[in-house]
This record gives sequence, structure tokens and C-alpha cells, in this order.
Amino acid sequence: MNKEKRLQILTRLRDNNPNPTTELEFSTPFELLIAVLLSAQATDVSVNKATAKLYPVANTPQAILDLGLDKLKDYIKTIGLFNTKAVNTIKTCQMLVDKHNGEVPEDRAALEALPGVGRKTANVVLNTAFGWPTIAVDTHIDRVSNRTKFAPGKNVKEVEEKLLKVVPKEFKVDVHHWLILHGRYTCVARKPKCGSCIIEDLCEFKDKTE
Repeated sequence: MNKEKRLQILTRLRDNNPNPTTELEFSTPFELLIAVLLSAQATDVSVNKATAKLYPVANTPQAILDLGLDKLKDYIKTIGLFNTKAVNTIKTCQMLVDKHNGEVPEDRAALEALPGVGRKTANVVLNTAFGWPTIAVDTHIDRVSNRTKFAPGKNVKEVEEKLLKVVPKEFKVDVHHWLILHGRYTCVARKPKCGSCIIEDLCEFKDKTE
């Protein structure tokens, strides 16, 4: 895909959604961090339902530590892999208290050192909570980038590197959200909704649907 076509795609996505954000509900960097940690292999809807009950009771590292593992599990047991996620959440909260005065660090290495937090989660927090021009590549973004030929890559790391290279600076902060929403609602996995896609004429996918 050439530079001009990419620019047209980004411009249309921006015009359609000028202020995109995550569908996870949060009010602080810590709430976002925990929501993203809980969202692995789970839907944002299921995470939001759980955190809507959890956060009014405990929405700081110390408050969750005070809650304890068993009670935390009760709040998040409707989310997939909740046992492992509860353990990682407690460990993460302990590390935030011990090493970062209970605050979420605005630092990639420090974030990736937290239990259960990988590169993708760190990218989401840096981008959404702190406004960094990072691009967290999940299955939706990987699919859209490869299917459209916007930023093809053999794995999520390659796709991330390609996106960081080809996306102009003015679009970098928001492109993560545009692509994930496009993949979630339009360029869906089984049968993309090409007929209602705002970038269909620019997309280089060969097997377009009606």
C-alpha cells in the first residue's frame, strides 16, 4: 500500500471518529492498568461489568491489597482466567506500593516489569493514560493491518514496527483506537462488513464481501 492511500485511510478514520478512546471504563491510570490486565482473552464488556462493582470498593493498589485475593476473585470471577488475573493483580498492586508509591509509572520498562503486564498492556497504558504515540497491536489490529495491506507483518511485533514506521506523527496517538474499533465492528474476523466500510475503496483485501 502506498503512502497516499494510507493517508486517505487515516484521514477518513479520523473524520469519522475525531476523539477515539478505549471502550474500557476507567477514571485513573491505575483503573486503566487493571482493566487492561483483566481484559486479556476477555471482552471489554465483561471487564466493565466487573470493574463497575470493584472500583467503587477498591480502586487503588492499597485498597485492592486490603481487599485481599479471595474477595478480589469474587468481584472478577465472571471474567475468563480470573484466578490467574487475580493473583497477578495482587502482585502488581504490591509492586506499585513497594516501588512506585502506589502510582502507575509512566515508563515502559517499569510497566512491563509488573506481573501480568506485557508489551501490549504497557502500550495501551502509555497511549491511553499518558498520551504516548504507542501502538498496541492486538488480534483486531493485526487482522486489519494485514487484511487491508495497510501494515502487513508476520506477527504482532512486526505489525507494530510497520505501523510505527508508516503512520504519520499527527495520527500516531489515535491510530490504535481507530484500528481496534474498525476490526471489532466492521473488519470482523469471519466475514468483514465490506459493504458498510468507510475505507472499502482504499482497502487492498482481495476477497471483499457484499
